[in-house]
Amino acid sequence: MRVVIQRVSEAKVVVDEVTTGSIKTGLLILVGIEEEDDENDVDWLVKKTNQLRIFNDDEGKMNLSVQDINGSFLVISQFTLFASTKKGNRPSFIRSAKPEKAEALYELFKKTMAEESGKPVESGIFGADMKVFLVNDGPVTIVIDTKNKE
Repeated sequence: MRVVIQRVSEAKVVVDEVTTGSIKTGLLILVGIEEEDDENDVDWLVKKTNQLRIFNDDEGKMNLSVQDINGSFLVISQFTLFASTKKGNRPSFIRSAKPEKAEALYELFKKTMAEESGKPVESGIFGADMKVFLVNDGPVTIVIDTKNKE
């Protein structure tokens, strides 16, 4: 499981000209799921994301978590995070989980994030053509992969 986390001052997702999720200060989380992922990946990633200290403290140092600043979450499914560009110029998505499995883990990710954080989780619609708007604060963008825990 792989996420791209962006620290935002605001973000929203629109499907068919309707806003399905919107936040102010917090984290925009793009979630990619591969075939071998399971509930353990979800649990580890949710804990790591909730505790990630990427917001500035009073001295301007990245020392605060989204919990510390009472921030929000916007979660978007993104199968293209597992694109392979090894051969040719057209990406292959063979590593991405099949939609049934990916949707179940995506929904579990949102549910677990809400439970762990004690906050509602805004989101897009799985499999929809979405338009994502954001103001990346910093910019700060972090990539975390459960198969490569650096």
